[in-house]
Amino acid sequence: MDAFLDKKYKLQKSENFDEFMKALGVGLVTRKMGNSISPVVDLKKEGDVYTFSSASTFKNTVITFKLGEEFDEETADGRKVKAVCSIEGNKLTQTQKGDGKTTTIIREFGDDELTATMTVDDITCTRIYKAQ
Repeated sequence: MDAFLDKKYKLQKSENFDEFMKALGVGLVTRKMGNSISPVVDLKKEGDVYTFSSASTFKNTVITFKLGEEFDEETADGRKVKAVCSIEGNKLTQTQKGDGKTTTIIREFGDDELTATMTVDDITCTRIYKAQ
C-alpha cells in the first residue's frame, strides 16, 4: 500500500451513486450536489495512523484512523457512524455502521486509478478515480 500513499486521484466515473445515496436516506438536494462533483482523494500515513481525505467544491472530508480500531466518523452527507478500516494488499476496506445500516467501501488502489466499490443493503455503487 505504501506505493499509493500521498498519490492524488480525481473522480472520473460513477455508477449507481444516486441509488446508493437514496438507500442511505440522503435527501434530494444533497444527492444532486454529490452527483455533480468530482472529488480528489488521497491516502497518507504517519507512523501507524492513516489519513484519507476527499476534497471537492461541495465539501471536504477527512478521516484519521488506525487499522482495525473503531472510530467515529461524520460522512460527507452528515451521518454519524462508527467505522473501522483494514488493508489487504492494495485494498483499503472501510465498514461504517449507523442508523441501522452497514456500509462497506472497498478502495482498490492502482498506479493509474483507484476503484471504490460501495455497498449498502443490496445496492452497489462503483466510482472510478484517475491518478493526477
